[in-house]
Amino acid sequence: MYNTVSQMPNIGDTLANKLIEAEIHDPSELRALGTENAFIKVKTIDPTACINMLYALEGAIQNIRWHNLDKNRKAELREFEKRLNK
Repeated sequence: MYNTVSQMPNIGDTLANKLIEAEIHDPSELRALGTENAFIKVKTIDPTACINMLYALEGAIQNIRWHNLDKNRKAELREFEKRLNK
């Protein structure tokens, strides 16, 4: 489907570069890691990583715009991000 992470929905140049810096080089690696683990890897190189980046990763994995994520999944991700920032 996609050859590079930058081709995935929600992944602009900035996030693509952060993913590569976090050693996530292609869509299959991102999908294998999953949203939460990928976000943790990005957060280790960019402590300012925010909830919108987390949503963007989930949307990329689901192949949808993050605005269209299920509200329950968004709530799960918000809780995850809160726990991570404690």
